[in-house]
Amino acid sequence: QVQLVQSGGGSVQAGGSLRLSCEVSRFTICMAWFRQPPGKEREGVATVNYFGRTSYADSVKDRFTISKNSAKDTLYLQMNALKPEDTAMYYCAAHTSTGCYLDSTPYIYWGQGTHVTVSS
Repeated sequence: QVQLVQSGGGSVQAGGSLRLSCEVSRFTICMAWFRQPPGKEREGVATVNYFGRTSYADSVKDRFTISKNSAKDTLYLQMNALKPEDTAMYYCAAHTSTGCYLDSTPYIYWGQGTHVTVSS
């Protein structure tokens, strides 16, 4: 079992920054952030594998950074240059199978979600 407890998020104007945190009971082979915009399907945002290799959705590349702090057992998503289209419910997630991709299929552990609202 892996427990994920999220914090952070909130409201910000376009161009601003926010950092999301996800406290984990343990890191797994693959950790990720997903988001679900209002009225849309959930989409992958960023992943980081056990060795620190990261991947990003094209829509957030060069603006968002996923990272993990093993000493604090915390996963982060630093979001810069935010746009109104980044408005969504954000979730941290983890799985223990092979690979580390933005497809949500293998992720079986999920945080409770946190709102991010970006106003223009």
